[in-house]
Amino acid sequence: MAKASVANNVTRSNRKWIIGYSITGFLLFITYQFLIPWEGLPLGVYDAVYRWMPPSAINESLVYVIMALGLNIVVGYAGLLDLGYVAFWAIGGYCAGWFMSEFFYFINIHFLGSVPAEAPGIHINFWMVLLLGGFICAFFGVLIGAPTLRLKSDYLALVTLGFGEIIPQVFFNGENFFGFNISNGTKGIVGVDPIPVGVKNLGPFDFGWKLLIFLLLTAVMVFVSLRLRKGRLGRAWLAIREDELAASMMGVPLMRTKLAAYAVGAFAGGLGGVAFATHVNGVYAERFNFTISIFLLAMVVLGGMGNVWGVILGAFILSWVNGNGLTAFGQLYNEQFGTEVDFASFTFLLFGLVLILMMLFKREGLLPESRLKLMLHEDELDDEDATTSKKKVGK
Repeated sequence: MAKASVANNVTRSNRKWIIGYSITGFLLFITYQFLIPWEGLPLGVYDAVYRWMPPSAINESLVYVIMALGLNIVVGYAGLLDLGYVAFWAIGGYCAGWFMSEFFYFINIHFLGSVPAEAPGIHINFWMVLLLGGFICAFFGVLIGAPTLRLKSDYLALVTLGFGEIIPQVFFNGENFFGFNISNGTKGIVGVDPIPVGVKNLGPFDFGWKLLIFLLLTAVMVFVSLRLRKGRLGRAWLAIREDELAASMMGVPLMRTKLAAYAVGAFAGGLGGVAFATHVNGVYAERFNFTISIFLLAMVVLGGMGNVWGVILGAFILSWVNGNGLTAFGQLYNEQFGTEVDFASFTFLLFGLVLILMMLFKREGLLPESRLKLMLHEDELDDEDATTSKKKVGK
């Protein structure tokens, strides 16, 4: 009866979060797309909105949420420290550049694309490229994970770090990769096809409708994350995270289960890469650096590893601070005090301080997963039980 009651409470709690997320997302879309008269706003209000919370910043935050949820499956669910997650983001982004642009100008392939049939290059429908990018990343996840996931803790982290450095460098120097141009090198791939939605094609500045698409993709990732966690595979991931040896003794196939986590996480990275390429209307190699992997990991740690809603919160906070928050605060500060401090240059200093404080005072994150919270505070609970026992004996 007690277990059933707990399960019902968890289900009810998840339902509240899902309803809250859906309502918030819908209200954001309606507000930004229909209710705010952008052209008629007073100049001061217009500047304030665009300084602190422009539509493009919300869309970018949602892309980071998608990727953070994918990394949460690897790190938060399965307990595998991945320091090279940016590689999957890069592969997904270049999938959009290859299959939704004029990059391969010497051929002409169109399949339900959003550009005229005479346009050179490969032009495949956005929704298909989204899946294609995800599956290609999942393939690379399995390919890289198969020989490396037998390693543990620090060794696994070092291997994933190497993978995360190699793939972006391949694209950065990809203008002559064994005689082939696969990325345009430092120039990048500019001009990704619009997203077709019915009779409308969403270009780089259709922020309102893109917000709806990115909300939909985020909702899919939330649904998949929650369903996987409750299922047999999710329970196997949690068992490996908490005690790999015990999980093995109970019959959990370690290698296959870890590979599944890596593949699902890589798939989400591919989705994020394709979405981000359409958001910025291009793919640029210098964006895919090691700091992005740390940035995403910080989102997961700040929000609460293993908790979907905590990861969403952490991703929104850090992406907003990195994208607009710190810059807007710096502009306001400099205007008020007549200084010229570049606050944006202190972004990772701030993130480092936040992570240090989190590790010292709230290791489980802002919205912790209940099981992980119990594990992290197990010693404190044991001390409390011992103290209580001594008091009872003394009486």
